[in-house]
Amino acid sequence: MSTSIEQNAAAAREKLDRQAVEAVRLHFDPQDGAPFWLEKAQGYDFDPLTDVNCFDDLKKFPLFEDDSLRGGPVTRFLPKKLHEKSKYVFETGGTTGIPKSRCVVDDFRIDYEEFSKTLPDEHFPRGSNWLMLGPSGPRRLRLAVEHLCQVRGGICFCIDLDPRWVVKLIKKGDIQGAKAYSDHCIDQAVTILSAGHDIKCMFATPKLLEALAMRLIDTGSSIAEAGITGIFAGGTEFTPQWYRFCKEELLGPNVYITPTYGNTLMGLACGKPFDPADNYKITYFAPQPRAVVEVVNFDNYDEVVDYDDTGRVKLYTLTHELFIPGFMERDEGEREKPHEKYPWDGVSGTRPFHDIASATTVGVY
Repeated sequence: MSTSIEQNAAAAREKLDRQAVEAVRLHFDPQDGAPFWLEKAQGYDFDPLTDVNCFDDLKKFPLFEDDSLRGGPVTRFLPKKLHEKSKYVFETGGTTGIPKSRCVVDDFRIDYEEFSKTLPDEHFPRGSNWLMLGPSGPRRLRLAVEHLCQVRGGICFCIDLDPRWVVKLIKKGDIQGAKAYSDHCIDQAVTILSAGHDIKCMFATPKLLEALAMRLIDTGSSIAEAGITGIFAGGTEFTPQWYRFCKEELLGPNVYITPTYGNTLMGLACGKPFDPADNYKITYFAPQPRAVVEVVNFDNYDEVVDYDDTGRVKLYTLTHELFIPGFMERDEGEREKPHEKYPWDGVSGTRPFHDIASATTVGVY
């Protein structure tokens, strides 16, 4: 690691320590804190307000169980000082039962404004219109991509897509039904792209991007010929093999694509800038200091693995609206060294955690 990266990493760590302390003091403030955390604090054998003085002190908290996010009131994770603000509810995961929900005021806007700063203007031109080829309904992604587009001066065109319906079809073995639903989504996208809306940028899940590209190729066109110059994509199907296939076969040299890794709790982790020397390896960096990703030992979730070693992904969220002091994601991967652009640890090779991978159903993602 170069001296400059080491210095930037040290500065980033100091900033993270401050963010961790600030988040704890806000969410555990006796008057203005979050009802959920004020209730939890009564059972701790430490005082969050005095005993958390750096990021590592967050390990004093028990692991967060995301089942706590099921049901209401959804405002219980939101500090009381924000309860009078205009709010949104975003759902995450779950095809049956009560969905997990997160109450949001501005976090999704802030997350995507920060992400916008990482996009190269030559491929994502300011003022350009966007196509949102992803989940709609109560999912944060739809509004977040629209805000990203608006921040960059454009108009966002969206399709209707319910990923839970696709998962239900797949679970009952109705592959033809799932394919028909995918075709329905691509029909909408093709119609929008053919309607003269001057769309240059888009978000898509890998499966839907591939389906759109193949549909256009079948009609004698392509993603590039449809006018698209920049794509950001995210989803479990974004593998190094697919990355190579996408760049070499689907998009061509003039369409830029950047991988992302995110969820409703974390926000959006950026992919390391493409480097041919990496052989299409995808490395993600969380949006520190607002969220942190660690790669930890399978047998000890408080222990970070060595660089290049494999472990389970552990998430922390440290914003003014949400505090998550350690949540075990359903993914595993390899720990990566800090990057010049993102001077903190990253994770590569993300894939379903091996203990639960066989129980995971992937739909349009």
